[in-house]
Amino acid sequence: MTEAFPGTPGESGRGTSYPVPVPKNPRDDKPLDPTDLTLVRLLEQDGRMSNAMLAREVGIAESTCLVRVRSLRERGVVRGIHADIDPVAVGRPVEAMIAVRFGGHRRSHFEQFTQEVPELPGVIGAYHVSGAIDYFVHVATESADALRDFVLDHLTNRPGVLHAETALIFESLRGRGTLTRDAVDPSRPSA
Repeated sequence: MTEAFPGTPGESGRGTSYPVPVPKNPRDDKPLDPTDLTLVRLLEQDGRMSNAMLAREVGIAESTCLVRVRSLRERGVVRGIHADIDPVAVGRPVEAMIAVRFGGHRRSHFEQFTQEVPELPGVIGAYHVSGAIDYFVHVATESADALRDFVLDHLTNRPGVLHAETALIFESLRGRGTLTRDAVDPSRPSA
């Protein structure tokens, strides 16, 4: 859904309208307005930004900002603020993406996998996907031997797992995030 909203939050008096995509959280009937989108973008860029700085950047009162950010958290739009840890710096220089394929597709196998695998040491993320592969598991381990042991001990011996294929990650590139400045305000240049 696209609606026109006047000006950019915090740029009062501009009076220009532009189309802004307004995504809806499927868990909430209240669509995100341009102020919410700007808050999300700013938090995504720097999750440690203070409430005072957020309010100043968006052009709203600090109390309003606090209420809006709390609402974004409660509605599940902002799911958390995370530290981006360098695996090499903490002794886990071997990163891999492991493609896991199930045989039989029993719900109980998927549910057990979904509950347990993300909690295993070294798991950065687990992604349930469509296609020939059922899950991708992103891991960081101490060594190639530790990676082999992880696959054998925690993945291939699981009920329902038919195949696991490991691809080493040589370089990890971080994207710009879910929202870019252009998604919030197409009239402003990207950073």
